[in-house]
Amino acid sequence: MSKQTGIQTDNNTTRASWLLLIGVILIGSNLRVPITSVGALITFIRDDLGISNSVAGLITTLPLLAFAVFSPFTPRIARKIGMEWTIGLSMMLLIAGIAIRSITGIGFLFIGTLFIGLAIAVGNVLIPAIIKMSFPFKIGLMTGIYAVFMNIFGALGSGLSVPASSIGNMGWQGALGVWGLLAVIALLIWTPQLRKKGDSSPKVNVQTEQKTNLWRSPLAWAVTVFMGGQSLAFYTLITWMPDVLNSIGYNASTAGWMVFLLQAAIIPTTLVMPMVAEKMKNQVGLAIGAAVMFIIGFSGLLLGNMAFVPVSAILLGVAGGSCFSLSMMFFTLRTRDGKEAAELSGMAQSFGYLLAAVGPVFVGTLYDISGSWTMPIAFLIVISIIILIAGIISGKEGLVSDRSKQQHKRDLAGVN
Repeated sequence: MSKQTGIQTDNNTTRASWLLLIGVILIGSNLRVPITSVGALITFIRDDLGISNSVAGLITTLPLLAFAVFSPFTPRIARKIGMEWTIGLSMMLLIAGIAIRSITGIGFLFIGTLFIGLAIAVGNVLIPAIIKMSFPFKIGLMTGIYAVFMNIFGALGSGLSVPASSIGNMGWQGALGVWGLLAVIALLIWTPQLRKKGDSSPKVNVQTEQKTNLWRSPLAWAVTVFMGGQSLAFYTLITWMPDVLNSIGYNASTAGWMVFLLQAAIIPTTLVMPMVAEKMKNQVGLAIGAAVMFIIGFSGLLLGNMAFVPVSAILLGVAGGSCFSLSMMFFTLRTRDGKEAAELSGMAQSFGYLLAAVGPVFVGTLYDISGSWTMPIAFLIVISIIILIAGIISGKEGLVSDRSKQQHKRDLAGVN
């Protein structure tokens, strides 16, 4: 090979790496904003379509249910057509979902929302696997960057939707539809990845695959419970924290700023935590610290002291960002390859988002029964303790396949 050919090859490799990096960032940027952009516009949508509050609530619950149902099937699809094509097709489905949702009519609204949920489920599951396969020496940095952009655009979706709806004749339909442009850009940048031939996931023999049964792995279940607990805590906070603060004495505007403070604390944490976690032999200490911050933060809300609320908001934000980032890292640090990472991600996110969908409803029911926020917040403290226990188990060094094999041997010994 000539020197000129070698330089050209290096340049092509560098260009391909940058395109993949930008593609991962843009895919991540699309995984929250189609959902968060709806929240601020719920009142406008409800009044325009003449629907009840319970029906309007389904607009935000339906994607979470789609995550829960579709996540376990995503790795199977990826094994057949490749991770790159699966992600590419999900972006096409996301674009279609955003466009359909922006058409006036209850039917279009819910069909589009369902498509959006299914599309985002694919990205949620496969991006951690893509990072493990394509950036094996920079997993922490790439996970942090991906999580940061996901949360930044999620926050922008919440903050810009109402102002955008008042521009010209855009209305809520235009304010939701404009985010389709971000999905189109992501798909265009991702297109070079579709040229890769075959399944991108590493091949494993049948014997190994049979022994790696994640549903029988204690470690896989610990990661799943950790992911589920933090999802429940976060989505419940986003749903009910303003009402909790109103009961303490905050007005609606100030309560909104406290929620903003919570979300702002998440962003730097999601960048730093994966890089720290990657450098450590185990992540037990990080998991304990994050869970303890959850416990202290919720305890601060339980005390009902207005002066302590900003501290609680920051602690809860840091805890949420830390636990989310650790969940993403566990998908890669506790698996041996991209295929196994996708399977663990699918398992954990299915259970996690099912809890996230049920959590706000259950907490609201507890409030209706008790007439105060004491019982609901006490429940969230119990959830934080469960997060602590699951985090200690998940944070220990090891792979889900190793512990699954140990269980498999014990089962065989019992049979014999």
